[in-house]
Amino acid sequence: MRRFGLFALALLLFAVGLARDALEDWVARTELPVLAVVTGSEIVARDGSLLRAFAVADGRWRLEPGPVDPGFINMLLAYEDRRFYRHAGVDPLALVRAAGQSALAGQVVSGGSTLTMQVARLLEEGPTGEWHGKLRQMRVALALERRLTKPQILDLYLRLAPYGGNLEGVRAASLSWFGKEPRRLTPAESALLVALPQSPAARQPDRNPDNALRARDRVLARAVREGVLDTDQARAAGSTALPRHRRPFPALAPHLTARLHRENPTALRIATTIDAPLQRAAEALARRAVAGQTERITVAMLLADHRTGEILAQVDGAEWTNTARAGFVEMSEALRSPGSTLKPFVYGLAFDDGMAHPETLIEDRPVAFGRYAPQNFDRSFHGTVTVRAALLASLNIPVVRLADAVGPARLIDTLDRAGAHLVVPGGQPGLAVALGGAGISLHGLVAAYAGLAAGGEAVALSPLPEKGGPTGRRFLGEVAAWQVGNILSQMNPPPGGAPGRIAYKTGTSYGHRDALAVGFDGGHVGGVWMGRADGTPVPGAFGGDLAAPLLFELFDRARAGGTPLPPPPPATLTLPTAHLPQPLRQFRAPGEALAAKPADAPKMAFPPDGARIEAPEGRLLVKVMDGAPPFTWLADGRPVAIARGETALELDLTETGPVRISVIDVRGRADSVTVDLHR
Repeated sequence: MRRFGLFALALLLFAVGLARDALEDWVARTELPVLAVVTGSEIVARDGSLLRAFAVADGRWRLEPGPVDPGFINMLLAYEDRRFYRHAGVDPLALVRAAGQSALAGQVVSGGSTLTMQVARLLEEGPTGEWHGKLRQMRVALALERRLTKPQILDLYLRLAPYGGNLEGVRAASLSWFGKEPRRLTPAESALLVALPQSPAARQPDRNPDNALRARDRVLARAVREGVLDTDQARAAGSTALPRHRRPFPALAPHLTARLHRENPTALRIATTIDAPLQRAAEALARRAVAGQTERITVAMLLADHRTGEILAQVDGAEWTNTARAGFVEMSEALRSPGSTLKPFVYGLAFDDGMAHPETLIEDRPVAFGRYAPQNFDRSFHGTVTVRAALLASLNIPVVRLADAVGPARLIDTLDRAGAHLVVPGGQPGLAVALGGAGISLHGLVAAYAGLAAGGEAVALSPLPEKGGPTGRRFLGEVAAWQVGNILSQMNPPPGGAPGRIAYKTGTSYGHRDALAVGFDGGHVGGVWMGRADGTPVPGAFGGDLAAPLLFELFDRARAGGTPLPPPPPATLTLPTAHLPQPLRQFRAPGEALAAKPADAPKMAFPPDGARIEAPEGRLLVKVMDGAPPFTWLADGRPVAIARGETALELDLTETGPVRISVIDVRGRADSVTVDLHR
């Protein structure tokens, strides 16, 4: 008898071993579904918060889970699979319990599925009730447990669990039902999100609130029994109202985020430099700005840090879903007329060339350039004014006189180097470019002003980290850039604006099609455009009335108090008109100055005009003929040698590229050449 017992035991163990080996072989031969779960692309702000998410190809909202509240995980495991970390994919105890409950109740009470089995079903989108479906889920669950870790399996559940409609995954559900990330869910919110995946269609709180409430209460009761919540916490959670409707997913900076997604459609996460609170404030400003306007008026705004080139806020339309306002157009990139906002660059070139100074006198009188006879906006003339006054009053005739002297092609080239990229009708720039007779985007215009704020060095503006910043490409001298900014800081602010805080310029295009304001302080640069996307005139639209107040409000939202404008560079010549060198006291066109020059006036003997000179150490040999010593030498209007008696000397220069060298004798007579200086 004892021998028979031992034989029977050996036979049983052998059978169990065969069964175990067969089970292992059966599981090992399991063909698993694809484990890579496709999630939608996300565009995030500088602080990591979500600006906008994009659904996957079939229209489902499925996102990377990200951090999830530990309380939710604890409640989920307590309700769905309390032995999750102890079983191998299938929980025999749960299956026996489910079978017993079903036998007693005569219907299915609980399914006995583990979280791993639910993941198996979700991966294959298989049936839930049929026995062969359950068997397949068990097989896949056993195989998953052998190939993945528990955290990996839990992560798949957090990505795939259904939450009603086209919502999949806990993060999409949390954003849609509660308008928040799932990292800080309340017990009431966690309980609803635990209950929904069991029967999402029947428990959607917006369609079946009673079912949703009962299901949530069952989860809370189980959480108390399992020690996840205490009674008071569960009671407070049970008294919390359910969400009444789904919330829209975040869509901040909608045009910008859509473009970034188009440019990199396979990227799961695109980080930006956008400041989310500032972006929300800017969009609110834009909506308020058009609220009292005709239905086709829209607005674009851009604010950046000119020290880093980071775009902090970008609004491309007041109402992006409004077709009447052409909300689909990315207006910050659209070509529009800049109006008078290019005038500062003409003055900057004149300062750089040493042909004008902020206190130089210039004539505002009738003048014709061939067939072109510019007129001031108010059709009046102001006689002799300082350059400073001409720019502050945005007079047309003085700036056209200067544009004729520096050359419109050079103005175009300067703006191109500044990153503005003007488009000129017909491709042939004329003097009207100085008054806005060209196309430019708001982005390009703000980039050019960023260069002014940076002392004449071009700044690339970008919403992507480490893609913007100073380029090292100089388009204007540091002194000239500061002089322009100093004048613009004296513009009268709009009502309620602080004087002297922002250096800015307004512009109104021909026919009142565009109203603009662009400016900067010591840290930020911004621009505002208002008009109709189709270019139709808007009677009575002026940059000073519409755009300037918005610009100042945008700066107010960026940083209370702002960053002060910088002091003048050391080489800046700050003198009244009467104390300026004689050639800088009164502007004369180059032809006028040449005709009036006496025979014994100083003449540049070296270097020749237009020469390309290598000066490795920044020292340039210069010579002058005639004239009465002592001589003063200037480089781009900056004094570099004062009251020198010699007719030949070496100048110590910091400039590179095109540099205008001027010599002035004791009687105020002058001569100049432009050379291309290289180190």
